[in-house]
Amino acid sequence: LPWNFFITASQYFNGRLMVANATSNATSGGATKDYNYDSWMALLSQLPLLLFTLLNSFLYQWVKERIRVAFSLIFIFLLFSLTAALVEVNMQPDTFFSVTMATVWFINMFGAVLQSGLFGVVGLFPPRYSTLFMSGQGLAGIFAAIAMLCSILSNADRNSAALGYFITPCVATLGTLLCYLLLPHLEFARFYLNRSRSDKVDTSKELLSSTEKKDLEAKGKFVGESEESQERSSVLAVFKKIWMMALCVTCVFAVTLSVFPVITVRVQTVYKDNEAWKQVFTCVCCFIVFNTMDLVGRSAPSLVQWPSKESRLFPVAVLSRL
Repeated sequence: LPWNFFITASQYFNGRLMVANATSNATSGGATKDYNYDSWMALLSQLPLLLFTLLNSFLYQWVKERIRVAFSLIFIFLLFSLTAALVEVNMQPDTFFSVTMATVWFINMFGAVLQSGLFGVVGLFPPRYSTLFMSGQGLAGIFAAIAMLCSILSNADRNSAALGYFITPCVATLGTLLCYLLLPHLEFARFYLNRSRSDKVDTSKELLSSTEKKDLEAKGKFVGESEESQERSSVLAVFKKIWMMALCVTCVFAVTLSVFPVITVRVQTVYKDNEAWKQVFTCVCCFIVFNTMDLVGRSAPSLVQWPSKESRLFPVAVLSRL
């Protein structure tokens, strides 16, 4: 949600920087400055996301998952509140840009810790919940884009529309925190959250068909009830098993983020005379279309998985995106 709300609001940030820059130059007589908001925002979003996702691989051993998730949501709420408050504050363009970039860095830092913590929680539930979790991430993009569309179409002035836009994720984050705190009180959730490690191993064996068991045992990958299976695998040991899939995921995201939103947001409509369409063009054709297709792509594996992750065609398909 944080990442999507900041990229979808690129028109607001670019517009405000441009106006503040013009006002500053009119009084000081300085040259116009291009802040490259979209490029810096993409970089300062993905860098902390990468660093703190890696850090979380070690952090989970010392900090409880409930603390990581709850505190991350609280800090994300506070940072969104700060962004909403700054809508009504007049600032120098350099100061506003610096504060915004710092907010982008920290909100994605906490977002990375939150995401990793939630992946751990989802991992305790049946496999189909992982697909639903990924679909939810895609849905966040549509949610942000529709919120922006509503703020553009509203008859409110620029500041009121922006304020309403940034209050929306504050409410959504509080709702998420409340849902997370209520989760352990659901009987269904308690069953999966309170299972011991040995129960998880037993259940995973029950879920496997006899054929799958034989295949895994033949490959030496089946986890038995030995003491070694009870210990946490090292990050390196896990990475040796998933390196190909991890590389594919990295490649997919690298290609996407090279184009979206830095390049796609610069595409403009040829129908310049239609003022209403010109206003909503970027929001509809860049963000809503992208996030709808993103949601379709994330949800599709719950229906069909082709090619399979063991197939040699899989990395070829991923590399073809280049």
